[in-house]
Amino acid sequence: MPSNDARILLSAAIPAAATGAVAAVISGVVAGGKGAIGAVIGCAVVIAFMGIGLVVLQRTAKSYPHLFQAMGLLLYTTQLLFLFLLMFLLKDTTFFDFKAFAFTTLASTLVWIAAQARAYMKAKIMYIDDPKKPGSST
Repeated sequence: MPSNDARILLSAAIPAAATGAVAAVISGVVAGGKGAIGAVIGCAVVIAFMGIGLVVLQRTAKSYPHLFQAMGLLLYTTQLLFLFLLMFLLKDTTFFDFKAFAFTTLASTLVWIAAQARAYMKAKIMYIDDPKKPGSST
């Protein structure tokens, strides 16, 4: 993974993990051990879903740059649908506190998206070929 992509991934994953840690502490205090487990699982699911999605999006951008915007829209829509489906499937679980899981999933998703958008805005990604450089297509 190129350093720019890794930087964007870390810029989104670290705040999401911090949100999950705060949510685990709060859920542990409010709902006990099951609340903390639900918060940790919720944050892990978000980091996994969004991280895999970001890797897929970056590979699509390199292979098919003309599909980048459409792929981004499709990817985020699919990720949110899968998260809602997972919440629907786990709503009656007794292994962990579902409310802690749901709120942590929501908070971590929002933090991930905001941090990823910020990382893209701050990234200095070249999108114009310099005609003076050797190997540029001019």
